[in-house]
Amino acid sequence: MSQQTNDTIAVAMSGGVDSSAVAALLRAQGYTLVGLTLQLWNQRRLAGHEGMPEAVQGRCCSIDDVYDARRVAEQLDIPYYLVNQQDRFEAEVVKPFVSEYLAGRTPIPCTLCNNHLKFDQLLTTARQIGASRIATGHYARNHFDESRNRWILSRPADRSKDQTYFLFGLTQEQLSRTLFPLGEMNKPAVRVMASEAGLDVAAKPDSQEICFIPGGDYNTFLKAYLDEQGEPLPDSSGELVTTTGEVLGHHNGIHSFTVGQRKGLGLTSVDPLYVLNIHPDSHQVTVGSDADLMSRDLTADRLNWISTPGLASGESIRVEIKIRHRHTPAPATLTGTGTDLVHATFDDPQRAITPGQSAVFYQQDEVVGGGWIK
Repeated sequence: MSQQTNDTIAVAMSGGVDSSAVAALLRAQGYTLVGLTLQLWNQRRLAGHEGMPEAVQGRCCSIDDVYDARRVAEQLDIPYYLVNQQDRFEAEVVKPFVSEYLAGRTPIPCTLCNNHLKFDQLLTTARQIGASRIATGHYARNHFDESRNRWILSRPADRSKDQTYFLFGLTQEQLSRTLFPLGEMNKPAVRVMASEAGLDVAAKPDSQEICFIPGGDYNTFLKAYLDEQGEPLPDSSGELVTTTGEVLGHHNGIHSFTVGQRKGLGLTSVDPLYVLNIHPDSHQVTVGSDADLMSRDLTADRLNWISTPGLASGESIRVEIKIRHRHTPAPATLTGTGTDLVHATFDDPQRAITPGQSAVFYQQDEVVGGGWIK
């Protein structure tokens, strides 16, 4: 990474060790930096609603994180700004998340946030304060390929920390103005670097939870959020059925289920039962065996292409596809089937392909593109 004269970089500071280490690294390399933190969600907002904690600490984008980010900026002697984006976050991440769950799909709010808010707002704010680029603590790599005239997003050196699954929605313009300084590093080395820089967050644990859902309890959050909005939880109660249509029982709402779920079905069976399909129109939830969860096909829409301009209808390419963050990319044939639509056929059946989740397409380390499973 070569230094550029008069090149101000805005560092997206989350308060964690990764983004803090990025700021320390670039500062040591002589760059002019500005720290930016997006304030996205009021952690006290739903406190007191049934099942919600009175106080929340230690989660992504919490008040503690804002304090830590500001403290790191002070330690590094760089300007720091807190940018309030709570209204936009609610409109573009929280409300779509709620709508998807109520419709029986399983969304990924962190990907929605990256695709529709974080990078867009960070780059907008960077321009306003005179910064030419942004830098983040994501574990990913990017470079410009002159032969294809495209910016390429690739998996990082530390595969265990690969975050490209959440970044498939980045545009060419966003990739051209973003630095991923940790792309060639592993996490232990990042912590050592932060410690050597004297940063208080060097040993801070990684945040694992979704910022607005304490404990990962989606149902409690949905009820509390709708109650706050003065809206009743829609009645989507219905039947639990087998693949042959046999009624095994009843449920209180499709929002309580996700494909692949085993616990909480309220059924007694000799063999374990899993959620296979959720039908928002009939409110039926189909259950079956673990073997029934296996499938070789998916369709994805709302596509974003990175290493290629896209697939024409009928055009096919070989890729590997991740259908969850922790899923090992599986070989498949990807075929364009219309405007903003692709069909994938896996070489081997995959477990619990889930509507609402992302499908991200890879060729070796490169991110070809991705979309949302229909």
